[in-house]
Amino acid sequence: MTSYSILGAGAIGTALARQFSRKNIRVKIANTRGRESLSDLTAALGINVEATSTQDALKADVVILAVPFDRVPDAVRKAAAWDNRIVVDATNAIKFPEFLPRDLGGRLSTEIVAEAVPGARVVKGFNTLPAAALARVPDDHGRRVVFLSGNNSPANAEVAVLANALGYAPIVLGSLSDGKSAQFGGALMVHDLTSHD
Repeated sequence: MTSYSILGAGAIGTALARQFSRKNIRVKIANTRGRESLSDLTAALGINVEATSTQDALKADVVILAVPFDRVPDAVRKAAAWDNRIVVDATNAIKFPEFLPRDLGGRLSTEIVAEAVPGARVVKGFNTLPAAALARVPDDHGRRVVFLSGNNSPANAEVAVLANALGYAPIVLGSLSDGKSAQFGGALMVHDLTSHD
């Protein structure tokens, strides 16, 4: 069975953890403050969401990065060899307090994230919607659309399967370059779309 973890228990990490819990898919969640700080969250979400250490979370087959963009290198520093495991980049490169895209010298933020996880297959996803929308339970009006992109097609497909299992409607845009419109500041940001398929 594929193992999943979420690194980061802020708004985005918590929103995704709620969907794992709702769909009875087991996931581990970790933050920099330690597992004890997550006891209220895991008690609320039930047995499918387990608090763990950062080091343990980094061992999962699929690791979702839900930490601030600048903290990614430090957050993944203790990871063992990635060995082709999947990292889902749910971060956004935001310049505060202006809340504008960071100047990355023409590079995509996920390309920079990928450098911090050498040997991993990196997929951009779950970053275009506000946390409140990600956490919302789908209703009869359709499933919430999430956009995915990455340079490894099988990894994109595997994350699409996960997104579908969580109740979302994944749209795979293709490579990271093909999916640049779903990077922060792109045309696909903050559009709460639903699929009726």
